[in-house]
Amino acid sequence: MIRSLARQREIWLAAAIALLIGFVAIRFPAFARPANLMSVFNDYSILIILALGQMVVILTRSIDLSMAANLAFTGMVVAMTNAAFPTIPIPLLIVMAMAIGATLGAFNGVLVWKLGIPPIVVTLGTLTVFRGMTFVVSGGAWVNADRMSAAFISLQRGWFLGLPVLSWFAIAAIIAFYLMMTRTPFGRALYATGVNPTASVYAGIDVGRTKFLAFCISGMVSGLAGYLWVSRYVIASTEVANGYELQIIAACVIGGVSIAGGIGTVGGAVLGALFLGVIGAALPVINVSPFWQLAISGSAIILAVILNARGEKRGGRIILKKAEAT
Repeated sequence: MIRSLARQREIWLAAAIALLIGFVAIRFPAFARPANLMSVFNDYSILIILALGQMVVILTRSIDLSMAANLAFTGMVVAMTNAAFPTIPIPLLIVMAMAIGATLGAFNGVLVWKLGIPPIVVTLGTLTVFRGMTFVVSGGAWVNADRMSAAFISLQRGWFLGLPVLSWFAIAAIIAFYLMMTRTPFGRALYATGVNPTASVYAGIDVGRTKFLAFCISGMVSGLAGYLWVSRYVIASTEVANGYELQIIAACVIGGVSIAGGIGTVGGAVLGALFLGVIGAALPVINVSPFWQLAISGSAIILAVILNARGEKRGGRIILKKAEAT
């Protein structure tokens, strides 16, 4: 039932995106051209990657408000490292960024797992801590393009098989998360933890460890996004991605990932991010103020939460009753 509900949500969301594109294309046909749509996907590739990391955490009835701050800190450290040692290979810097991000995520996970502190409290605190760490490490200074190596900037700006490399990062993340969520015991443990933590313990699932690993994954994803963000916009500062955590959560909720945990799919999170991307690209084209984007996004979130709540009442409880009967 939950999988059927998720598929229906994805179908409706995909239809909404198609209708929005079609509506704008009536007046501006160029908007629906493949090249433009590919550009929208590329522009929101980082949001897609971050939404996938957030989805994993939300599925366990948790939330990570520190992802954008993690991104800013990791991006600053990687940019400063590149500025000081420009000969370090870029793949090594990417691994370094993912390792730093995973470490910060693990810190969140330990506080949630071992100390039992509510995730929203933990990550709200570490959001400020990571931002402060970014300021301390950089001394409040920026790292601009003139201090970054050409390789650092150009990697994700290149093209491969007709697509920008940044888009390939997003595609690789989508495939990796899809396989993890649908083909591994850990993916099933994430869903089980969100649906019923108590029953999951009796099924042999370590709920605390599952949540810890979910935060590690969201941190690792944030670290990767830190490199991608800084190299794409060629600037590292304490204000990078400030407030972006709201966009990340919005993409998940609009995509049908339930804040109550246990419900959500990779496809839904991706479509949620693309929905925000299409709105962001369409509003300037039809001469709508960018401030309306926030209002539209907020309305979409409220509608998504209402639909999620109704879906959980219809589907989630029935499944639990069937499981208990079995």
